[in-house]
Amino acid sequence: MADKKDYYEVLGVGKNATDEELKKAFRGLAKKYHPDINPGNKEAEEKFKEIQEAYAVLSDPQKRSQYDQFGHAAFEGGAGGAGFDFSGMDFSDIFGDIFGDLFGGGFGGRSYRSGGGSGPMKGQNLRAVIQITFLEAAFGCEKELELTLKDECTQCHGTGAKPGTSAQTCGRCGGKGRVMYAQQSLFGTVQNVQTCPDCRGSGKIIKDKCPACSGTGYTSSKKKISVQIPAGIDDGQSVRIREKGEPGINGGGRGDLLVEVRVQNHPIFQRRNTDVFSTAPISYAQAALGGTIRINTIDGEVEYDVKPGTQTDTRIRLKGKGIPSLRNRNSRGDHYVTLVVQVPTGLNSQAKELLRQFDAQTGDSLAKQNGAAGNKKRSFWDKNK
Repeated sequence: MADKKDYYEVLGVGKNATDEELKKAFRGLAKKYHPDINPGNKEAEEKFKEIQEAYAVLSDPQKRSQYDQFGHAAFEGGAGGAGFDFSGMDFSDIFGDIFGDLFGGGFGGRSYRSGGGSGPMKGQNLRAVIQITFLEAAFGCEKELELTLKDECTQCHGTGAKPGTSAQTCGRCGGKGRVMYAQQSLFGTVQNVQTCPDCRGSGKIIKDKCPACSGTGYTSSKKKISVQIPAGIDDGQSVRIREKGEPGINGGGRGDLLVEVRVQNHPIFQRRNTDVFSTAPISYAQAALGGTIRINTIDGEVEYDVKPGTQTDTRIRLKGKGIPSLRNRNSRGDHYVTLVVQVPTGLNSQAKELLRQFDAQTGDSLAKQNGAAGNKKRSFWDKNK
């Protein structure tokens, strides 16, 4: 057994690990590598056997003491080893907890219970996708979905059995919904637990199936569902509609319908959280002289007074003109607008001459400013020579 890994290393725990820490580590690894979860995966099967062996030793105080003293040799019959017999070990309690977590969370659509019988379980959630416009996302809207949903069969009332008959207790599992099976390991035979393959965890067998639902207990039909989209929803977020999912099992409630929202792009506006961004053109004269412009917002057009001497790519803020907050209906983001100066094209000769005169005047003014600045610099250096 020189090639065998250290049992503590296999479980990923320290040598001072408590019983609870050992069990927690084993549960996590068993969920990951159990053969029922990895069908046909030989590597996972071997890994599962390995962690079973490690837990079988370390969870038993006497075996753990022997292992800590002699290592793997403790179970070879030499070096003081007692050659313990691991046959018949029962992992049902811990596997009952593991499969309760897995199946109760929707794995395989069945609930596993370590006690007898299969109790009520909520139905699985359904998912759908809906597309809305940018403005519909901003202010909310109502949409209608058409989905195929399951309902309890009106003929058998959800039992799946032909009217006048009833389901019988599963002979293989005795109505428990689970069966034990033996698995050989290096330490002998180990008992594991799995969902009963005959009744699939329900604990019952239907011999005479209902003709209306083919023994499923449910019938499907198309239904229209109204979806209220709240103001401020963003792309990729979902709306939950209670009890519009799959029917429950054994009297459990229906699951929910989760509607994922896809928001279409807008030709003018972009969004970042609750803020809106856009650009607005202004003329050369408006940039130089100032003036009133009209800006598109999600609320419609608003007027804005451009300041004289505004440079291109100047960003202005329209407070409270952004997207409403999902958390606070009275709160909204802001709208940031980048002003872009439009350079005039197609000028006639008169306009060109006026622009040259304007440019010359501007150039003289800049030259004077630069000259004054240069004189100040020379004066400074003359005084500090």
